Amino acid sequence: MKNLWAPWRMAFIHPKTEPKPGCIFCTQPAENRDEEYHILYRGERCFMMLNLYPYSNGHLMIAPYQHIGELEKLDPETLAEMMAQAQLALKALRQAMNPEGFNMGFNQGKVAGAGFAEHIHFHIVPRWNGDTNFMPVLADIKVMPEHLDNVYHQLKEAIAQVQQDEVR
Repeated sequence: MKNLWAPWRMAFIHPKTEPKPGCIFCTQPAENRDEEYHILYRGERCFMMLNLYPYSNGHLMIAPYQHIGELEKLDPETLAEMMAQAQLALKALRQAMNPEGFNMGFNQGKVAGAGFAEHIHFHIVPRWNGDTNFMPVLADIKVMPEHLDNVYHQLKEAIAQVQQDEVR
């Protein structure tokens, strides 16, 4: 049997500090520590951040600043900005990581799998042919081939490039 060494994952398995109380979609943007919290982009009504526990590299989320749990309660302007940010995210992910497809959507409510059910957020998960493997089934482990900080910097650059290209 071969060993798969990923020592950086220990911080996710056994964090040294307890998670802060409260809603991450409210507290983290308010602290203005974007790189630390992997906040990729800020708009007027919504922001984009990497998922700390991704299904695949580049898994990100778009959330409104407003603390609201149901999609149908969002005003049209906020919903439009979420979708505009989703378009920006897709362009940046294609440029930086060249995925072959995407899973996208909302998990509304705890029973639907929402980790923060009280604050609606939109997931974008890049996918590649062959990106699934036996590790989650046999070992209850997900293997991420790239560190979250590297993905953050790649996508920050790609977002800036996409925006620059759109201005031209």
